[in-house]
Amino acid sequence: MAKFDHNFSMTPEDTIEYVREKLPDFFGPGTLTCKEIGDGNINYVYRVASEDGKKSLIVKHAETVVRSSGQQTSTDRNRIEAEILGIQRELSPAHVPEIYLYDPVMCCVVMQDIGDHENLRYALIAHKTYPTLGQDLADFMARTLICTTDLVLTPDQKKRYTGQFINPAMCAISERLVLTDPYRNPAGRNRIFPGNEAFVQRELYGDEALCLEAGKLKMAFQTKAQSLIHGDLHSGSIFVKPGSTMVLDPEFAFYGPAGYDVGNVVAHFVFAWANAEVTITDPEEKKAFQRWVEQTLEESVDGFAQRAEAILDKGCQDPMFRGEGFTRWYLEDILQDTAGFAGTELIRRVVGSAKVKDLECVQEPSARLRMERICILAAKAFILNRGTGFARGRCYGEVLRGVAAKI
Repeated sequence: MAKFDHNFSMTPEDTIEYVREKLPDFFGPGTLTCKEIGDGNINYVYRVASEDGKKSLIVKHAETVVRSSGQQTSTDRNRIEAEILGIQRELSPAHVPEIYLYDPVMCCVVMQDIGDHENLRYALIAHKTYPTLGQDLADFMARTLICTTDLVLTPDQKKRYTGQFINPAMCAISERLVLTDPYRNPAGRNRIFPGNEAFVQRELYGDEALCLEAGKLKMAFQTKAQSLIHGDLHSGSIFVKPGSTMVLDPEFAFYGPAGYDVGNVVAHFVFAWANAEVTITDPEEKKAFQRWVEQTLEESVDGFAQRAEAILDKGCQDPMFRGEGFTRWYLEDILQDTAGFAGTELIRRVVGSAKVKDLECVQEPSARLRMERICILAAKAFILNRGTGFARGRCYGEVLRGVAAKI
């Protein structure tokens, strides 16, 4: 029996052997090194490199159980990720790594190593800035989201993609952790920072208007098969270096509302803004970083809308979907969803079971409480006012400044 004819938990040594067998010509002779570098909750990620470090690749391995919990799960997410990355690279080649191999038996995706890039989450926590980041994200989102809609694809292609990327196991996670638990906490999974219990009870669990709107957003997530979305487009899935932005990890991808991806991007810039609010002590340094975050947020949202409009102007073939009036209505609908889903992502990361390091790295209790309250109150404003005030990216910064001034 061949070693790699069934899925098993690989060690770094196994991974080197695997690469030698599956891609024998990639490295050539010589010693290889392997290190597990993943910090996610679901999969294992290995970097395999030549001894001199001049050549390397990434092996992302999906097991039949979730890494963080040990619960059984489908490995089809791995197939979806590999195929989505292929589509996204074709649509946005400057922002998606190359795929070398997908193995449905070992559930491995072998891809280009972008180790010269830095994880955006850690870069933002360190208050680093990247001048082209907003433009890059706008370009990636417009190309991958708008070019996979009914307005650009043929009806046959759209329907094939919709069936090809049904992703029930991963959607169930989002429907529970993002769009249910933070508002009703039915299974008691939420983790509330000490001192915020009464605040969360009042502002989330006890706010029926908010819960109603969150329910509407959950329904949109479940039924609005609009775009082939990444499904988990947060700062931990984005890698940056000066002049370059790369997007990874679309294992949550499926046909859903385009605003879910754009909203997730917005939410994680909000975390960066709020983190700076409570951790940067120099007023000028704080102002400069927050101003950059707001500018980048505007470039991401407004740039997405502008690029989307340009794509639809050239690529939309259906006469019922063409014209300035339809395009305006369509994009306004996406931007309303963007505001709503930005809010749900913020709330779930604050009170839910899957936290973000932007919050957890804040150790001082009063600073942590203030940061969480800024995020929750801003999120509520995004959700409750999404139909009236979020046609432009600058609205998010205006809300943040207003909320922070009151807390």
